[in-house]
Amino acid sequence: MVSVDELVKKLEELKKRRRAVILAHNYQLPEVQDIADYIGDSLELARKSMSINADVIVFAGVSFMAEMAKALNPDKIVLHPVPDSRCPLADYLTPQQVLRAKEKYPGAPFVIYVNSNIDAKAVSDYIVTSASAAKLVSRLDAETILFGPDKNLADHTAILTGKKIIPVPGYGHCPVHEYLIRAEDILRARQTYENPYIMVHPEAPREAREAADYIGSTSQMLRRIGEVEAGTYVIGTEEGLVYRAKKLYPDKNIVALQPRAVCIDMKKISLRRIIWSLENMKPRVEIEAETLKKVNEILRRSLELIK
Repeated sequence: MVSVDELVKKLEELKKRRRAVILAHNYQLPEVQDIADYIGDSLELARKSMSINADVIVFAGVSFMAEMAKALNPDKIVLHPVPDSRCPLADYLTPQQVLRAKEKYPGAPFVIYVNSNIDAKAVSDYIVTSASAAKLVSRLDAETILFGPDKNLADHTAILTGKKIIPVPGYGHCPVHEYLIRAEDILRARQTYENPYIMVHPEAPREAREAADYIGSTSQMLRRIGEVEAGTYVIGTEEGLVYRAKKLYPDKNIVALQPRAVCIDMKKISLRRIIWSLENMKPRVEIEAETLKKVNEILRRSLELIK
């Protein structure tokens, strides 16, 4: 049986031969985080992909993230080792739903969360992350905003901006955050840990967000751990972030709010699968030229508003 060290050595040889880099999301398996060249949230990885001196990008994350890497790097080969590593939240929103909502509410801009598929992005007006949503929406010259696909992030953004935000669809959610990051978990954590500091992702339901000490994206949570003093840092998002946080802050006590909060799709990608992908140079992410053009225009427009 091949050892992990042998697999890592093989991977390093492949990376050199292919001139490849590996980008991994914060929720990936520890074995994938350990071999990645860059780790981060979807925005951090998208930005990093634009400045990489490489011919090949291997994206260890769900499909919409690999699509974004390709959209930002049309001349590079982008490999997504497991194409059916998809995002259930992204799959809630179709281009047809975006167009129907815009027809129903003429004049209302459609703001789409980066956690969406590329074809839905291409018919939207602005693209945001969980960290930038409120900033961008607050700068739009409109009081009614269409927002998809996450209803909880839409609600959080409405609270922060005071604007009327209509979620499209009204039921879009991340199953991990919707069902496993709950107010009762936060109450239990406050009873379990001494001086806990509890952070949750804005994809969590309102009851959980109201009960937490801090609401932020994965990268914001990681920064927050370094900014506040606490007995225990309790992370209310997919459990993979705890591994990253512990590596960044080895002297701090960091736990998952809910250890069962696991994104099965994120965990589909393994070290062996990445090696197979680089050996065979597939599966490749391909996007139609017209879609690429539209999404890049929307991205530029969005970035102008949040400078």
